[in-house]
Amino acid sequence: MRFSYRKLLLTEPSAFFGSKILKPIIPVKVLYGTRDIDYFALIDSGADFCIFDAEIGEAVGIEIERGEQIEFGGIQARTGSTGYLHDITIAIGGWKYEARVAFSREIAEHGFGILGQKGFFDIFSITFDYQKEEIILKEKQSRR
Repeated sequence: MRFSYRKLLLTEPSAFFGSKILKPIIPVKVLYGTRDIDYFALIDSGADFCIFDAEIGEAVGIEIERGEQIEFGGIQARTGSTGYLHDITIAIGGWKYEARVAFSREIAEHGFGILGQKGFFDIFSITFDYQKEEIILKEKQSRR
């Protein structure tokens, strides 16, 4: 499955980036029970697991705080953030698969979900081609 990098236009051009930043952000569908919602998520090889905004989970009927609590952090020098793990179905392109995802109320406004090592990189082989502005996903053979 092929996806294009998402182009994020800058409000002011930058000497480093020019007028846009390219990000490996792809459309996903979050499914839970009989409900589903479309969402955009950043493919992040540095993320240990998938993290989605709590509002997305609530939109499909998940009681967020009833999940297993997990702490996570990033490059910021502050205490960790809190998420709650839930088993959901994710659809990407033509593929549907089960994954355990953390839903957090600490996602930045206008932020994207995160597709990390557990729940994404363990399912797919990913090729990033920045020059061609293309991302290629292939389901791993061990999953078939």
